[in-house]
Amino acid sequence: MPYAIAPDNVRLYYEEVGQGAPLLFVHEFAGDHRSWEPQLREFGKRYRCIAYAARGYTPSDVPADQNAYSYKHVMRDCVAVLDHLKIERAHIVGLSMGGYTTLQVALNHPGRVRSMVLAGTGSGGERWYIDAFHQHSRELAQQFEREGSARGFAEFSRMLSEHDAQGSAHTARGFQGARPSLYDFEDGIRKLTTPALIVVGDEDDRCIEPSLFLKDALPASGLAMLPKTGHVVNLEEPDLFNRVVGDFLTRVDAGRWPPRDKRSVSPAPIPPAWNRS
Repeated sequence: MPYAIAPDNVRLYYEEVGQGAPLLFVHEFAGDHRSWEPQLREFGKRYRCIAYAARGYTPSDVPADQNAYSYKHVMRDCVAVLDHLKIERAHIVGLSMGGYTTLQVALNHPGRVRSMVLAGTGSGGERWYIDAFHQHSRELAQQFEREGSARGFAEFSRMLSEHDAQGSAHTARGFQGARPSLYDFEDGIRKLTTPALIVVGDEDDRCIEPSLFLKDALPASGLAMLPKTGHVVNLEEPDLFNRVVGDFLTRVDAGRWPPRDKRSVSPAPIPPAWNRS
């Protein structure tokens, strides 16, 4: 089985298909590398597609130390996959936890990111909600430790039910339960020039406000809201998701995804939600 090696020697399992410009997929908390199968089948026709399992998700390693699951560890893992495959720059597509990680790579290693798709990104990150989100994530970690992965979750996702319970608990506690809000990185986000596509379902309540924030803050971003769609946009509406992402990648590769003209920005009559005290 192919593995990349993280800086702390954690093995990260990956799969790849296709040839062309590199396109890296980063999965969400409830998924794993298999969650991207509808995208690998489509984009593998014209891109070199890579999907990997995050630390804590078998067949990647499941570190026993709960302190090895911070958002910084997970961000460095993404870069380690690129390094292992000798990829200097890649288009990166992330969902939820993976979208947060993708943005962290762009903030810390902007030269490695050709473009980024931030799908369902920022859940629980609203300033008024972040403390409750962290508390819920810690409670979820305890539930995984008490009940394992399958009980109470199999009906939601077969793949989630197959996850390592301790790995899920550590990820819930170390990543989900401790990561800073997206808004804490606002200054850095506003300086990014990386082409970005923000994708959110109109029924993904906790990600709508963060998606509007990202659209406002990222100079070279576009926003796609998928109708009657929830959090897992790439699986709920794979054809629509693939079309939207495919158009974005084509335009980026053609040099036709410029930053927004500042003259088109209208002054807000009231401060946006993320800037209200």
